[in-house]
Amino acid sequence: MAPNVRDPYFSLRQAMVEIIAEHTDATREATGLGHIQPRVLDAMRDVPRHEFVPAEIRAYAHSDGPLPIGWDKTISQPFITALMTELLDVRPTDRVLEIGTGLGYHTAVLSRLAAAVYTVEIVEELAAEAAERLTRLGCKNVKHRVGNGANGWPDHAPFDRIILAAAPELIPPALISQLKGGGRMVLPAGLNEAQHLMVVDKGADGKLKTREVLAVWFAPMEGVEF
Repeated sequence: MAPNVRDPYFSLRQAMVEIIAEHTDATREATGLGHIQPRVLDAMRDVPRHEFVPAEIRAYAHSDGPLPIGWDKTISQPFITALMTELLDVRPTDRVLEIGTGLGYHTAVLSRLAAAVYTVEIVEELAAEAAERLTRLGCKNVKHRVGNGANGWPDHAPFDRIILAAAPELIPPALISQLKGGGRMVLPAGLNEAQHLMVVDKGADGKLKTREVLAVWFAPMEGVEF
């Protein structure tokens, strides 16, 4: 992709994408991935990541690590965002449910890959800020909701893909039921000291097939009841 001379952050996003490629190569034995699809990297190169962090840390927006966004939440390391998006395998016709909007960065990336994104955030202040940023940046195929992500969004279910940005100990039953047969869910799950990134595939018969990909750490998911 040719540099955008009007965008002073383009070179930083390009460097970010190159680091993502290096991480992908270094973790290929664990993840089973040799590369990230160009369309995923193009989306991450295109989305202005600096617009989705607090102004006071904008200079660090493209750094190789998570960053605080307030309310004890973070924006994920770019590699983790890319990895989760790649594992989700979003198709242009898919309807995606995202649990944990944060300030909307991953939402914006998904909006460039899917037909529609339905995103749920439990912190009202974060949800309001995310909605403003996503609207300002023209993400027209995104619907927002403030609520308990463990309950999903039943009014718009079922979904082709579901992705979580917070870690439950076990997969919330409501999210399993809202995943379409033939669909996929990507999430961190487990106890704080033993979380793993997981891929959950749901067969047409409703049976689940799960696999662990990589050890991770995410904020625990709030409001989960079994």
